[in-house]
This record gives sequence, structure tokens and C-alpha cells, in this order.
Amino acid sequence: MDSVDLNVLRSVLEWRRAGQRVVLYSVVQTWGSAPRPPGAMLALRGDGVVIGSVSGGCIEDDLIARLYDGRLADDGPPVQLVTYGVTRDEAARFGLPCGGTLRLTEERVEAWAWVAELLARCEDHQMVARELNLATGEVTLSAASKADALTFDGERLRAIYGPRWRLLLIGAGQLSRYVAQMARLLDFEVLICDPRTEFVHGWEEQHGRFVPGMPDEAVLTIQTDERTAIVCLTHDPRLDDMALLTALNSDAFYIGALGSRVNSQKRREDLAALGLSAQAIARLHGPIGVYIGSHTPAEIALSLLAQIVAIKNGVVA
Repeated sequence: MDSVDLNVLRSVLEWRRAGQRVVLYSVVQTWGSAPRPPGAMLALRGDGVVIGSVSGGCIEDDLIARLYDGRLADDGPPVQLVTYGVTRDEAARFGLPCGGTLRLTEERVEAWAWVAELLARCEDHQMVARELNLATGEVTLSAASKADALTFDGERLRAIYGPRWRLLLIGAGQLSRYVAQMARLLDFEVLICDPRTEFVHGWEEQHGRFVPGMPDEAVLTIQTDERTAIVCLTHDPRLDDMALLTALNSDAFYIGALGSRVNSQKRREDLAALGLSAQAIARLHGPIGVYIGSHTPAEIALSLLAQIVAIKNGVVA
């Protein structure tokens, strides 16, 4: 799942704590083309306010209509299945692509302690499985792994939740500012480390959180895991290589360093001389980014994030 869905659950928790009626929708099956994948979520508040999405918009309108026209009764079953796009006409009416069919669970959220626990586990960088019993509405949580995927057998829905993807930037220069802004739009948690105080001035808090200390310390402090990307952008080997020596032996899914082909090759030689194995050095991306003929800081940031997102999504970049 992505952290857009975590935001849905945060709203569910807030609304239920305030005594609001809440219905939670989850995409459990799709056939043909569908606008949102299994696991996508939408929460509907009792006054018609929604957060999240399960389609391009038309299905959301009908879900709100269900609230007002009596199809969503207070005394109904705790969980129902709702299917859209069964016929060609219905698919067209709800804006589904040709041949697309979408099945959702419609879950009345009564007990909500599980929401708080799930969010707390994700904040602690744990992977969590939520199992929903469709007959009773009971929710149970258990540990999950990154290899787990959503499963649905008609009686139980098991969905996987995890912490936000993180991006640690070594260096707080101009390029890092562009990368941080774009990464936030892509829903990454952005962390920055730069011991050079003259580069820190002027950063806005909403663009990321600073990690104190030296770059190698920062890699350890944030407890780097398989949902973390690390990019060295200082162009100073004393700082970049310090981070890389630790990062390349971590579980980070992406590790990159700014530099030309010549400088990147020299960096690999320097890292080998410092004792890093060939296997660890092979994980290093450099030059960074996908080729788009980039020249400006914004274009370089776009190229870099395209590569990071591609690798995150299992696409060779």
C-alpha cells in the first residue's frame, strides 16, 4: 500500500474519536482495466465528506449517494461487497475503462482501536497485515513482510500496510531543495543531513526533517531499511563517501551519488580502496537518474526521482 491510504486511516481515527459515523471502502478485486489497484481505500464520513479514492471520481459520487438514499443502513451487515462495472453500460456510467470491473468491501467502522494500533506500528516502521472477517466485521492485526500481498477469498480480506517510503539526502544545497520538494509531492518522508551549517540556512521545515550529526551517523540514526533511499548530493567526497561507506552495507533499496561518469568511476575505486566489497559497490547508482538530457537543478531532480520511483516500483531504471 502507499501512504495515501495511511492518510485515509488517520482520518478514520480522527472521525471516530470525534463520534462521527464512518464507512471504509477497500478495493478487493478488479477485472480488466481499473483506475485504482486492489488495496486502494476511501473513507466516507456520516456527513458525506470523503478522503481517498477508489476510482476516477464517478464511483465516489455513487458511494456518497448510497449514504443518502438508504442503501447504507445503520442496521445493515457490518461488511458488504459492492461491485461496479458488471455491464458495459454500467462501466460507462461510472467512468470505468472499457471492460473494467471493480469490487469493494463496504465496512462500517464501529470499533476503532485497531486503527490506532495499525498506525502506531507503521510509525514504528513495521509491516502490518490487517485481516477483515466479512461475516462479523472483526479486524485482527499481525506482522507482515515486504513479500506479502493483498489476498481476498470472498470471506476474508488480508491487506498489507507499511511505513512511508523515506528519502535521506546527504547535502542541503540547491539541488537537494528541488529533490526534497518533488519527493514530498511523491509522498516520500524527506530527511536531510548536512554538517555544513552555511547550507542549512533558509530551508523550510515542510520540505524535510534535518538529522543531526555526520552523514555516516545519520544513516545509522534513521535505522535505514528496505523502504529507504539514500542520495549523496554534496559533491564533496569527504562527506559523500562517509555516508556511502555505511549506506552500501545497509538495507536501503536505492543508494546514489551525484557525479559525472569519470567522477563516479573514481568514487568506486576510492570505495574499494577503503575496503568495501565489489558486491556492495555494485549497489551504487552513479551517475544518478534516468537520462532526460537534464541540465538545471529541477531537471536533475526530476531525473533522479524518476529512477528512484522506478526501482521502488520494481521497474528497471
